[in-house]
Amino acid sequence: MTLDWVSRDGKLILGARVVRTFSYGFLSVILAIYLNLLGFSSILIGVVLTATLVNSVIFNLISSVYADKIGRRKFLILYAILMVISSAIFFLTDNYVALIAAALIGTINVTGSEVGAFLSLEQAILPQTINDEKKRTSIFSIYNMVGTFAMSGGVLLSGLPHILSQQLGLGQIPAIKLLFLAYAACALGALVIYLVLSPKIELKSKNKDASSFRSITPQSQSVIKKMSSLFAVDSFAGGFVIQSIVSFWFYTKFGADLSTLSYIFTIAGILTAVSYLLASKIASKIGLVNTMIYTHIPSNILLILVAFAPSFPIAIGLYFARMSISQMDVPTRQSYLMAVVNENERVAAAGITNTSRNIAQSVGPSLAGAIMGSLLSAPSLLAAC
Repeated sequence: MTLDWVSRDGKLILGARVVRTFSYGFLSVILAIYLNLLGFSSILIGVVLTATLVNSVIFNLISSVYADKIGRRKFLILYAILMVISSAIFFLTDNYVALIAAALIGTINVTGSEVGAFLSLEQAILPQTINDEKKRTSIFSIYNMVGTFAMSGGVLLSGLPHILSQQLGLGQIPAIKLLFLAYAACALGALVIYLVLSPKIELKSKNKDASSFRSITPQSQSVIKKMSSLFAVDSFAGGFVIQSIVSFWFYTKFGADLSTLSYIFTIAGILTAVSYLLASKIASKIGLVNTMIYTHIPSNILLILVAFAPSFPIAIGLYFARMSISQMDVPTRQSYLMAVVNENERVAAAGITNTSRNIAQSVGPSLAGAIMGSLLSAPSLLAAC
């Protein structure tokens, strides 16, 4: 696949996406299990996972208001630095309050798909890195595809603690802690990439006030409100089945170990990544909105079937089927949103819609943690409904 139609900054953004989501991959699998090994209850685990989503809400709002005034590159660098600090906290302490603080500041992603402030900024930057507007949906498909492939590779690394425990006799908690060092290394890699981005990623308009909320046209406001409402409903449901929750479900219901879970989520990630390219091709035939709609219905039916799966192999098969179609709306909705708003509105539009998603999604993990004690499969049923 040649990317001669993508600028140097665009390729750097893709590189940062790869490094960053690789770390999200293994973290999304091990975090809930790690907290469980530390002795935290399912409710307390849910609170930590919710804190990671609250972080996304806060940082997305800040980016929406100030990124185009202060500088997109500066914000990307700041968020990468906070990733490094957060990983250090998780490695150095088991204190519950400190871990919540780390979750709140560290742009930690536990959903299995990126929702943080990096996403909103890069989403606004990407259309400026291509020389052909017809390639807009393609760049978003590639952006999500490489991120998902990288996340799948990261998920595979989540099996390392199990191997270290079996082969070297290392305790599960110390073995998992090593992955927080890997997370820090990835954060540093992303930081280096952001440091070499050019000024071309910034808003082209010299009038920085043109990027404020007040300058958004009534037409764009209407679209943003509708998209935000739709994303909120969808993401509220998604909060019940973020990857950490699904990982914990397989671990608890079927006794799947970390090594097995790493293979499951790696394959699921590969299926999702391939679906992004298919989404671009389907959208070129039936349209962006139709692609969003017609992949969601069978996806949620499959999610209900996963909850009732009588055995581990059947549950895995149904989960793989769901993951092969459930994320096809991601590149299409990103492309659609960037197409229907003006250039100076892109950061705000991405920030507002992603914030609505994050606020709605942040409720799910705590509720899932509370109800899993009574009915383990309830989160999947609620999410699908």
